Amino acid sequence: MNYSQYKHLDIHINDGIAIIIMNRPESLNATNARLHYELSKIWLDIGEDHDVNVAVITGSGNAFSAGGDFEMIEKSIGNPEMIAKNTKEAGDIVYNLLNLDKPVISAINGVAVGAGLAVALLSDISIASDRARITDGHTRLGVAAGDHATLIWPLLCGMAKSKYYLLTCDFLDGTEAERIGLVSKAVPHEELMPTALAIAQKLAKGSQPAIRFTKHALNQWLRQAGHTSFDYSLLAEAIGFFGPDINEGLAAVKEKRDPDFPSAKI
Repeated sequence: MNYSQYKHLDIHINDGIAIIIMNRPESLNATNARLHYELSKIWLDIGEDHDVNVAVITGSGNAFSAGGDFEMIEKSIGNPEMIAKNTKEAGDIVYNLLNLDKPVISAINGVAVGAGLAVALLSDISIASDRARITDGHTRLGVAAGDHATLIWPLLCGMAKSKYYLLTCDFLDGTEAERIGLVSKAVPHEELMPTALAIAQKLAKGSQPAIRFTKHALNQWLRQAGHTSFDYSLLAEAIGFFGPDINEGLAAVKEKRDPDFPSAKI
């Protein structure tokens, strides 16, 4: 398999394990248009690569992925063609990851937001550093939570916690994410990659049909929810890019202040 077409994903394969590194450290691995596209395609290539039994995904530097790149968000506002493209890719990121029969492990090494968080939490096993900072971030931006959250959060940590964190956009660290069941395991930062790789090695040497069919069977729960809550959330998020709140939300994030949404004015 030739991975040379990937610009912002570094892929290293050894002994049945593909290590995938999101590599835009200058922007905390935020998903620009190219990385968003690559995250929608990489799972298809991993599925076709006979040298890979397990994938581990992480971020370069001190971040997993800091959400959507500001330029990509700005270009999407009120732009039907761009919104349609991003919405399709957001769906592909989720469904291509769910439909991949090989297990995926996320090593969440820092901030994880937006599309990057979708990959982190939809991975079959999620290992978080105690330094990880997790938030969905959509409602703070002024759009509905559409990347993955309505699909997976209620199954992982229950409806009460899901509603709290998705509506408020409060941050969780890795330890709290483990406590509420949002991630599989939290470890001290220096143990993150050794832990993820040890699990990957165990799975890579296990019975591949048994592991892959078990993953596929478990993901039937997610497929059932996909065509109800998740597909709806994708469209709900897209609608937000035509409203007035997105401009204020983006400005507030860039200026590191609380937003003053037009829709909240009485």
